[in-house]
Amino acid sequence: MSLLKKEDNQIYKAILNETKRENNNIELIASENFVSEAVLEAQGSVLTNKYAEGYPKARWYNGCEYVDDVEAIAIERAKKLFGAEHVNVQPHAGTPANFAVYLAVADLLKERGYSSGRYTVLAMDLACGGHLSHGNPHNFSGRFYDIVPYGVSHTTETLDYDQIGELAKKHKPKMILAGASAYPRAIDFKKFRAIADSVGAFLFVDIAHIAGLIAAGLHQNPIEYAEFVTSTTHKTLRGPRGGFIMCRKEFAKKIDMEVFPGLQGGPLMHVIAAKAVCFKEALKPEFKKYQAQILKNCKALSQEMAILGYRIVAGGTDTHLFLVDLTKKNITGKAAATALDKTGITVNKNLIPYDTQSPFVASGIRIGTPAITTRGMEEPQMKKIARLIDKVLSDPDSQKNIQEVRKKVTSLVREFPLYKGLIRRLEK
Repeated sequence: MSLLKKEDNQIYKAILNETKRENNNIELIASENFVSEAVLEAQGSVLTNKYAEGYPKARWYNGCEYVDDVEAIAIERAKKLFGAEHVNVQPHAGTPANFAVYLAVADLLKERGYSSGRYTVLAMDLACGGHLSHGNPHNFSGRFYDIVPYGVSHTTETLDYDQIGELAKKHKPKMILAGASAYPRAIDFKKFRAIADSVGAFLFVDIAHIAGLIAAGLHQNPIEYAEFVTSTTHKTLRGPRGGFIMCRKEFAKKIDMEVFPGLQGGPLMHVIAAKAVCFKEALKPEFKKYQAQILKNCKALSQEMAILGYRIVAGGTDTHLFLVDLTKKNITGKAAATALDKTGITVNKNLIPYDTQSPFVASGIRIGTPAITTRGMEEPQMKKIARLIDKVLSDPDSQKNIQEVRKKVTSLVREFPLYKGLIRRLEK
C-alpha cells in the first residue's frame, strides 16, 4: 500500500486524481508540460530535508557537501546547454528570477551615478503577449518601476522593431525587456540589442516559454546579445517548476547577491536536483528531435484550425504556441476554455492583441503543443484534436457534443499513455 495513502488519504486521493486527470486529458496549455519520472524522483528526494543557505562551498550551514555537488552540476549543465558565462539556479520561480534582475540593474545604475532605485523599463504589453512581471500594475514590476509598454503592429500582430526603437528614443529606458508569454512568432534579440545600444540601456531577455527551443537550436539564442537572461524550467524545457538566471561574468556577483540574500533564504535543493536532471535530458540528441516535433505539431494544429475557419493571431506560429481569435465565432475565450475543459481538452483563455474584452473574459484562447508532444503525438493527431476543438466550439452548449468529444478524447489519449506505471504504484 502507498505510504501516503495510509498516512494522509485526503492528499493521496488528490494526487491520484490529478495524475489520472493528466493521463486522461489532452493538455494544450502552452506553459505546462509533463516531466520525466527521473525528474519526479529527484524532486521527491531527501534533498528536501537540507537547508543550504548560500552557494556551493560558501554555505551558512554545515553538512552541505552533497547538495553542493548537486548545485554545481546543475550550474555546469545549464552553462553548457545555453552557452552562458554565469548561471544561478536558485530562483524558486520565473518571477523572482526576474525581480533579481530588476534589482541588480538598479544597483548597477546607482554605481553609474543614477541615484534612484526606480527607473524606466521598456517591456512588452501584457495585452499583446507580455508577462505579469514585465510591468503589470499590480505586480512588483509595475509598482516599483516606470514601465513603458510596447505592443505589436495592428496590421501584422507581430513586433514592430522600428516602433520599439522610436519608443526607446523617446523614453530613454534604462533597461529593455524582451520575451513573452503569449507571442507566437520568433523574437529577434539581435534587433533588441541594437535598440538597447542606441539609448545605452541594459538588455534583459525572459525566455521562460522558449527555453527548450533555444536549447535545441531552433530559436535565436539571446545569450550573446543580452546582459541578463532568465527562464523557468517547466515549460518547453520539460523540467520541474522553478527558475534560473544567466548573465555575463561581470554581473555574476551582483545577480547572486540579489537572489541570496536579497530575495530568498535557503534554496530548494530537491528542485535544483530536478533542474539538473532536466538540463541533462535537454543535452541529449533526442531532445532536439522532441523540440522539432513540438514546432511541427504547433504548425499542423494551427493550420488545421485555420482550415476549419478560425482566425490565427499573427497569421500562424514559429514557436510552441498560437493564439486563436474567437471574435467571429461569437464565443469568448472564457466560455470556450470552460466548454473544452468539460470534454477533457485543456486550454486557457487569452487576450488577443488590442482585445476589447477584459482579461478575465478575453476574446481568444492560447494553445500549445509541448505536453501532447511529450506523450508522443504527431501531425495526424493534431488534425484530430483540431476537429474535436471545432466540434465543441461550434455548439458549446450541446451536451451531446460534449459527451461525444469526451469519448473521442479518452480513446485518443489511451493510445499515448502517461505515467501509467506511476498510477499503478499509487493505486497499490
